Amino acid sequence: MEIAAIFTLLVVVATLAALALTRIAPDAILMSALGGLVISGTLTPGQALQGFSNPGVITIATLYVVAAGLKETGAIQWLAHRLLGQPSRLRQAQLRVLLPAAGLSAFMNNTTVVAMFIPAIQEWAARLKLPPGKLLLPLSYAAIIGGTCTLIGTSTNLVVDGLLQTERGVSLSMFSLAWVGVPLVLVGGTFLYFFTNRLLPDRQGVLEQLEQAREYAVEVEVEAKGPLVGKTIADAGLRSLAHGYLADIERHGHLLTAVPPDTELMAGDILVFIGAPECARELRRVHGLKPASGDIHKLDIAHHQRCLVEAVIGPDFGGLNQTVRDSRFRSRYQAVILSISRNGKRIPGKLGAVTLQVGDTLLLETAQDFVDQYRYRKDFLLVSGLTDSTPPDFRKAPVALGILAGMVGLSATGVLSILEAALLAGGGMLATRCVPMSKARRYIDLSVLTVIAASFALGAGMTETGAATQVAQWLLLSEDLAPWAALALVYLMTAVFTELITNNAAAVLMFPIAVSVADQLGVNFLPFAVAIMFAASASFITPLGYQTNLMVLGPGGYRFSDYLRLGAPLSVLVAITVIGLVPLVWGF
Repeated sequence: MEIAAIFTLLVVVATLAALALTRIAPDAILMSALGGLVISGTLTPGQALQGFSNPGVITIATLYVVAAGLKETGAIQWLAHRLLGQPSRLRQAQLRVLLPAAGLSAFMNNTTVVAMFIPAIQEWAARLKLPPGKLLLPLSYAAIIGGTCTLIGTSTNLVVDGLLQTERGVSLSMFSLAWVGVPLVLVGGTFLYFFTNRLLPDRQGVLEQLEQAREYAVEVEVEAKGPLVGKTIADAGLRSLAHGYLADIERHGHLLTAVPPDTELMAGDILVFIGAPECARELRRVHGLKPASGDIHKLDIAHHQRCLVEAVIGPDFGGLNQTVRDSRFRSRYQAVILSISRNGKRIPGKLGAVTLQVGDTLLLETAQDFVDQYRYRKDFLLVSGLTDSTPPDFRKAPVALGILAGMVGLSATGVLSILEAALLAGGGMLATRCVPMSKARRYIDLSVLTVIAASFALGAGMTETGAATQVAQWLLLSEDLAPWAALALVYLMTAVFTELITNNAAAVLMFPIAVSVADQLGVNFLPFAVAIMFAASASFITPLGYQTNLMVLGPGGYRFSDYLRLGAPLSVLVAITVIGLVPLVWGF
């Protein structure tokens, strides 16, 4: 090998080691590798930076805005509650998790889907008296497998498609991968349905216990024309929230206590929930409920700029020893008090009549800049915002879903390319105010985009220096190796890299090697590229290989061995299915 090829391989090995063994941010590691290849003269700046203009990377960035619109309008929750229903047994619950999670993940970011499903599944587990561990890991696996059905299902598919466009002038269509992805969903889903209970032990989720939390009483009102009118408490999903419980119902001036779960909700009912501060955030996401406090409607703050904040009253607070009503809190701070906790316990009685004291913890609905404005003021000892607490604008959920359907339809029929359809959908989300521009910027994960784009420099270095060709020769072992065996080796190598480093980096790194293998064998390169798409997403053995696996680790109370116990046989099953089907669909 030439010196440049040896240097490139050393950079790749060092990058892999740093990603797998250190806690340095992945974007810093990949940008350092890019810088090393440019400074050494291995790549020109144009070659090293080509990932930042790749169609796949730009498509991923645009889809962040589309996903933001779906999340801000509550469209995913709106769909989830209708698809999941109210199962009464574990088997039903597992089936209703697997099918919607896989289906939704085919058309939207699977990380967003899993994030929205976790609270609903925790509620199920509490109601059915079942360990959440029986449901949450299958949720992650189903979302991963479902994402392989379409080109937009995972960022990995878009990255590899972008490489195919730039390197080989080939572009896949929206449903090209469905010939393998759909059978994979059926095979993987069947395995999870029948073997999850046998292979996964009972685990209890790491949920905040109410007696250890700051306790609040939060009042919400049933909307007159909302979807909850006429439903029972259980059917509405309000019987067992993850962070609180329904204590009382105030109806026409009468207080109903210890209400049974089959009690039907009526328009105008005031529901009193007791629990941790996160309980208020959960209630904000239930379609058909609105804050009972009339003062909230008087806040001169746009819907998308509101959030929940906890604030501890300090000695210089202007309304000390005054009631909430007399302190004119709303007009003074542009914030509404939802509940008050004192010494970790809620204060009973009418909120407006509570006398404010030093140390009282207030749960507020206010503007997003409240924390920055009052963090260093002496009015409050401590100010802390609750993450992801902006109430969804359910009125625009049908609009967001319509935009998503339009994007899928235009790209699937070939009227527009994936990138063009995504750009149109992202613009539609902004134009219809499903997500404001300020929030859309925050949803775009620049660190992930940097990792993906910088990874292209490693792939380019492998190609330009001939290092990829050399690795392909090592991988082939012998000149008469069968194509399906070479495909299996490429799949296996990609799957191993995915468990050690990020899935997108593994795909970009393996792409030039896979193409070189195909070229040396004199066969079609497309099956090898497609195998990389599936292998890079097939991360089931560790919680670190894929983001959704990490997201369910805490809520499911899992240990690393649980991923190996259920994920190892699933990985083998997925590998056999993919290696068997890909050559049949695309041919060597």
